[in-house]
Amino acid sequence: MRNICGIPARGGSKRIPRKNIKLFRGYPIIKWSIDAAIQSEAFESVMVSTDDREIADIATKYGAEIPFLRPQELSNDYCDTKSVINHAIQSIHKREYKLDFVCCLYATAPFVEPEDLRKAVQLAKDSSDKTIFPVTKFAYPIQRALRRHLNGNTSFVIGDSSEKRSQDLEEMYHDSGQYYIAEPKK
Repeated sequence: MRNICGIPARGGSKRIPRKNIKLFRGYPIIKWSIDAAIQSEAFESVMVSTDDREIADIATKYGAEIPFLRPQELSNDYCDTKSVINHAIQSIHKREYKLDFVCCLYATAPFVEPEDLRKAVQLAKDSSDKTIFPVTKFAYPIQRALRRHLNGNTSFVIGDSSEKRSQDLEEMYHDSGQYYIAEPKK
């Protein structure tokens, strides 16, 4: 049985071209995710799924495995992360590895800590909920979110909370967009 960490890193980002290998604190940003995954010692393999030879070379330089290049149909602007990770899992199953947990760690998560990954894998093992991901509080109460209409008027998205003090509104959280750990379907 194994735990693997898969890092999706497509070469064709449109909003920030070449974002997965842009320098961050003197190194390609993907290096920080690779380092965190390796240093966590929670994974038997740290793999990068990419369609791009330069990203593959950089990832290999920093210790990641590149067991395959991702096919073009999983490298376009409309392909979701789940499809990319499922492709990686299927490729691993062909090698007859049995997986306990799979972590999808984004290449653009330079602040993730090895200890957080280690604790998350342990939490997944110990919990009845087999999907773990970090969340963070919204900076401001989302109950005060407004929608702007075509005519320029606004309305609350979630009821009318204008009569309540912000500290009396329920705290809400969102996915921090760093990683996801899950038990693959058998």
